[in-house]
Amino acid sequence: MRRWYAVQTYSGYENSVVDDLISRKDSMGLANKIYQILAPDQTEEVTDKKGKKKIKTSKIYPGYIFLEMEVEKEIDDTTWFIIRNTPKVTGFLGSSGHGTKPVPIPQDEMNRILQKIGLLEKEEFNIHEGDQVEVISGPFIGQTGVVSAVNLEKEQVVVMIELFGRATPNELQFNQVKKLV
Repeated sequence: MRRWYAVQTYSGYENSVVDDLISRKDSMGLANKIYQILAPDQTEEVTDKKGKKKIKTSKIYPGYIFLEMEVEKEIDDTTWFIIRNTPKVTGFLGSSGHGTKPVPIPQDEMNRILQKIGLLEKEEFNIHEGDQVEVISGPFIGQTGVVSAVNLEKEQVVVMIELFGRATPNELQFNQVKKLV
């Protein structure tokens, strides 16, 4: 099963750590264990004090590298040892040290990261204002209501649900509602 892990590095050394991990992966025969190594960059256009426009590249997650690896229940000892003993790697996120294995990043959280860096397409959300929806998770599960607002950026909808005889607005995530036909 493939899982994503976050590795902490010295800030500013992410690209050199990626290069080191790629060469270690190739030289130590870990190509079937480590699939992707990412140090996400963000490019933005900024204007300096003199009015000149420059393109600036910065890290979205400074000090972190993301690894997609093949694991059974947890990382095997060899892979874990090789990664954490790579120069400028300070450890895994989700590992308390003292020999404990790291916890993988939940897939829905990693999907948001991959969408942010452009490696995964966002699912199209096909619910609009005025649509009837049913709440499929959260405290209002099973309730139905009408969508009064959609915020695509935050991936939230405001649903008017009838509580105690009056329509009450409730902010819900896209994955908490489904459209009624």
